[in-house]
Amino acid sequence: MTLRPTGIVSEQESAEKFARVNAWVFDLDNTLYPPDCGLWPAIEERITHFVIAHSGLDGASARALQRYYYHQHGTTLRGLIDEDAIEPHAFLDFVHDIDRSSLEPNPALGTEIARLPGRKLIFTNGSRRHALDTLEQLGLTGLFEDAFDIVAAGLTPKPHSAAYDAFLAAHGVDPACAAMFEDIAKNLVVPKSLGMTTVLVTARPGQADHRPDHDRAAARAGTLDFVTDNLAEFLNKVNESFGAPSA
Repeated sequence: MTLRPTGIVSEQESAEKFARVNAWVFDLDNTLYPPDCGLWPAIEERITHFVIAHSGLDGASARALQRYYYHQHGTTLRGLIDEDAIEPHAFLDFVHDIDRSSLEPNPALGTEIARLPGRKLIFTNGSRRHALDTLEQLGLTGLFEDAFDIVAAGLTPKPHSAAYDAFLAAHGVDPACAAMFEDIAKNLVVPKSLGMTTVLVTARPGQADHRPDHDRAAARAGTLDFVTDNLAEFLNKVNESFGAPSA
């Protein structure tokens, strides 16, 4: 399948890959909002402050511990649970207590999500409250059936297969009839293996990308069906291939 980094997808490609899709699954952070808006760095800074307060380490050491937990456990939270037995809700409440005013509403994206035929779901490694607050700021409230979060996944994060199994079971989603949109390539490995149509959402050329380097790693061969740097435009092409009515 030809990758489309500009977000343009032909009607024939859309018809072939998305015709069977009846569940549209979206990651939240850096997928439904752009990576240059400053939201993710604010979350990462809060994570560092939590690690400092919990461990007594200085800032540089706390950030190093964050990276260790991420690489060994999938998320800082999972590492803190596994190695320090912290209470997860206090962590989630603290790190997502951020200013979202840098996020601009995205009516074009809302229009295209509303036009998609079938169910629309959020699947995030963050908290449900964070997802709902962020959707409200983006002007996307009411477009999604539910936001499946790290707590619903039994505190097991993507890319671990158990997180996807929990999501699919909780919502009765047939992966062969689902599409997954993500900004982290490794989080699409399991969805692709399960038969989902996979779309990687990237930064635009020249756009500031505040994500950490490990989240920008290249995709494994055979993991992706499409790549886009403009999710609203990409979904518009998908909707046009269906002949979806205008919102």
